[in-house]
Amino acid sequence: MKLLLGSLALALSLSVAPAALVAQTQQSSAPKVGKGEKVCRTKFKYTGVVKTWVCKKEELCCVWHEINYVKCGSPGLNCL
Repeated sequence: MKLLLGSLALALSLSVAPAALVAQTQQSSAPKVGKGEKVCRTKFKYTGVVKTWVCKKEELCCVWHEINYVKCGSPGLNCL
């Protein structure tokens, strides 16, 4: 009887934990933007993953969909 109750408790805890972790990750993924900064967002074409990052206002939001890479560009060199 104790083994059955223990198995049920373990199964219940394992089924609830991933949902709680996903909810926590989605809430904490919003970047904090300071003065002189902007939020850049993109959805990668091939994977469908949405990426959010912060750049300075004078910098470009650079995205390379082929290699799933993002970065902030420089004013003189653009996205090189």
